[in-house]
Amino acid sequence: MSANSLPEGAAVWHSLEVNKALDLLDSNADSGLTSQDIQQRLQQYGPNELEETAGRSAWEILLDQFKNIMLLMLIGVALISGFLDLMRLQSGNLKPGEVPFKDPIAILAIVILNGILGYVQESRAEKALAALKKMTSPLVRVFRDARLVEIAAKELVPGDVMQLEAGMQIAADGRLIEESNLQVRESALTGEAEAVNKQASLKLPEETSLGDRLNVVFQGTEVVQGRAKVLVTNTGMTTELGKIATMLQAVESEPTPLQQRMTQLGNVLVTGSLILVAIVVAGGVIQDRGFKNIQELLEVSLSMAVAVVPEGLPAVITVTLALGTQRMVRQNALIRKLPAVETLGSVTTICSDKTGTLTQNKMVVQSVSTNNKTFRVTGEGYAPTGDFQLDGQKISPEESPEISALSVACAVCNDSVLQKEQGEWAILGDPTEGALLTLAGKAGIEKDQWNSKLTRVAEFPFSSERKRMSVISQVQEVATGEASLRGVDPAIAGFLQSEPYLMFTKGSPELTLGRSTQIHLGNHTAPLTEKQCQEILAENDQMASKGLRVLGFAYKPLPQIPPEGSDEVFEQDLVWLGLVGMLDAPRPEVRLAVQECRDAGIRPVMITGDHQLTARAIATDLGIAQEGNASGVRLLTGQELQRMSDQELEQNVDLVSIYARVSPEHKLRIVQALQRRGRFVAMTGDGVNDAPALKQADIGIAMGITGTDVSKEASDMVLLDDNFATIVSATKEGRVVYTNIRRFIKYILGSNIGEVLTIAAAPLIGLGGVPLTPLQILWMNLVTDGLPALALAVEPPEPDVMQRPPFSPRESIFARGLGSYMIRIGIIFAIITIALMWWAYQHTHAPGYQGDRDAWKTMVFTTLCIAQMGHAIAIRSNNRLTIEMNPFSNIFVLAAVVVTTILQLMLVYVPPLRDFFGTHYLNMEELGVCIGFSALMFVWIELEKIFLRIMGKKAV
Repeated sequence: MSANSLPEGAAVWHSLEVNKALDLLDSNADSGLTSQDIQQRLQQYGPNELEETAGRSAWEILLDQFKNIMLLMLIGVALISGFLDLMRLQSGNLKPGEVPFKDPIAILAIVILNGILGYVQESRAEKALAALKKMTSPLVRVFRDARLVEIAAKELVPGDVMQLEAGMQIAADGRLIEESNLQVRESALTGEAEAVNKQASLKLPEETSLGDRLNVVFQGTEVVQGRAKVLVTNTGMTTELGKIATMLQAVESEPTPLQQRMTQLGNVLVTGSLILVAIVVAGGVIQDRGFKNIQELLEVSLSMAVAVVPEGLPAVITVTLALGTQRMVRQNALIRKLPAVETLGSVTTICSDKTGTLTQNKMVVQSVSTNNKTFRVTGEGYAPTGDFQLDGQKISPEESPEISALSVACAVCNDSVLQKEQGEWAILGDPTEGALLTLAGKAGIEKDQWNSKLTRVAEFPFSSERKRMSVISQVQEVATGEASLRGVDPAIAGFLQSEPYLMFTKGSPELTLGRSTQIHLGNHTAPLTEKQCQEILAENDQMASKGLRVLGFAYKPLPQIPPEGSDEVFEQDLVWLGLVGMLDAPRPEVRLAVQECRDAGIRPVMITGDHQLTARAIATDLGIAQEGNASGVRLLTGQELQRMSDQELEQNVDLVSIYARVSPEHKLRIVQALQRRGRFVAMTGDGVNDAPALKQADIGIAMGITGTDVSKEASDMVLLDDNFATIVSATKEGRVVYTNIRRFIKYILGSNIGEVLTIAAAPLIGLGGVPLTPLQILWMNLVTDGLPALALAVEPPEPDVMQRPPFSPRESIFARGLGSYMIRIGIIFAIITIALMWWAYQHTHAPGYQGDRDAWKTMVFTTLCIAQMGHAIAIRSNNRLTIEMNPFSNIFVLAAVVVTTILQLMLVYVPPLRDFFGTHYLNMEELGVCIGFSALMFVWIELEKIFLRIMGKKAV
């Protein structure tokens, strides 16, 4: 077969015999490819690299910021304002001391600052693919032209024959040709904690899930033990890692709920402003019967346009999100993308990986069965503290010598080390063997002491074919009359010393039991009956059904050290000790976190690459799958999901709480199906296989300790403590942030509507000139609105924030009464200010008035600003009166009100500021009138609260 006719990854390699795979790729297991083959295939397949699609450039991101409709309107206002200033400059109509172009310069400065602010938020480069590339090995050993050579990994082609050894990172996907005791760590790709024992001789069904493909290896995984020869079947973007890269780049970032709401807000404000401008201009033209005052009408229109745009809102929102980010970091949640702070509050479904997220990523023995008794084992993690319980009663190892004997086997037939590091118990070696050492420690059996009593002299190592291992130990002499096996009944100790050597065996319960002919019963042995075998197998099935990984233990006294390779002869006629069932135990704090999620109206879902029985056991234990709820315990496997169409999955996705044995594509499909059902999805994970789903999800949450760089770069948030419970705290913070954003939007836009109506009313009621200049409006929108708004952003949470369902992420920014509040308060603002404006105009134009006749404008300006201070104090609560609240529960509001009031007075009474902002001096009577009218705003809002309380309604 020529290289041009190769199947290009179409073959299902795990379902083929080795020879068939070699034939398909026209390769030789011993000599590999020829130089000519390699050149042809490099041209056909390209280099073994992950390819990156072009994204938005930095310039495109920056230019996109100025497509915002509110910024576009401000740019238009600045240009028209500059044109009018230019006309006045050329005609000599500037007032004495007036600085031309200060309004357009100030407006453009705000536009540029907002553009830069948006650019900084969006310009974080996508680094998930770069992190994925780091997982590819730089060098690899291959057979070419019948010689073993070392080449760059990017030069690999399908048909190459790789040689693998312990410690190597696998550079491409491949079919095993031959292997010896090969174990590969695939946790980053499949999510499973334990290393996988690979077998070249297997031929597997086509539908075999990724985690069960024991005859193939994958790019980006690591050889833990053994060696192998591998036929390269897929390179570059056709590998499993490449498929993840393709999915990552295919996922398009959707606007967050906050971004969508801000876009909606901008559209409504600009449309409303343009309509109002048209009405005012048309009214002015009709009133004057011509275009005599067109310049004045244009100035009014420009002021209205500036007034309607909340220029300070983007900055206030950014600072609010940043403050939320800081609070979350203190709770071990690192926010990578600012909008995610608010987005968390909208989450309706949390899809969580199992290993290391819901569980401790530590194997812990849960159950021990010996002598027809099943003991429950308590304790957390690798700490050798805990109890043995039988029917709810604590049992000491001394009361059950079978437990002690089994614990000795766990400690002696073991290659790992249990040690305490910086106050924490940790394992050096295999997690499964670590769990066995912890079990022995709970029975008072310490490995170091027993190694001196039972010295290892030989072993039959574990292999995937044998599915067991045996350790041969020499029994050391001890003082006469004393038991050599401390913690074990002397009769048992004497029995165990009947021969100079002991062999301890552990492995598959079925295979180990099949080689046993006796059973250990306290202080003696007895023949193993068929009935006892059936009971042991039934108990094994019972443990497995709970998701436990079960090992069988046996021993055999030996008169001599068996020769190497004699395992088939000596691993016979064993004495059965018992079963040990272990589990990657759930994090103890997660149960409460799951319940809190449910109380908050958030549905937790487990998505894992692990076995379905294990997944069901963990999910049931944690409360993710609730017994008695038919929909709560439904489970789908990757194979079942593979056979479903997207429509079928969408119909079932709300009914399934557990997904097991899933591949990266499945995780992505699940998240997408939930999103199509209108769910707002958070996805947690730590492996490379989680990255596409993390990026697709509305909130991607990566693990900070066990998480891969790929998963972190694809995420919106990183849990620094890998604690699922931290998500609950982050969700609460998200809800608080959204509530506060709505609070200061009400505050800012209520004022803006009042400003617009006041400016529009001035020419319509026959007052000469524009009451507010664009510069003064910018001052109000940025300072007198901005500072109190920032203070409102740190308002403490409401007591029931996590006792209600999440608000719809697709609700309008004006939902739940916010729109009607803004319009209502804006009208009240306008009525109060227009009344003040009418009085002030009459006052400053009365005969004998000694001040500047334009001082009425400064009175309008000051009234609007100080009225906002009362508004800020009153709006802290929607329902409680200000007098009922602790004024120091948010000291920042008080500080903002005082500082802002002082700044506003400085604009009136400090001459340089007065000249720059175009204000006029006010006497004490005029200032008092302004303060009096301003106080009416506070009084109105408090009266509203009293009215709603009387009517039995709750404000929003």
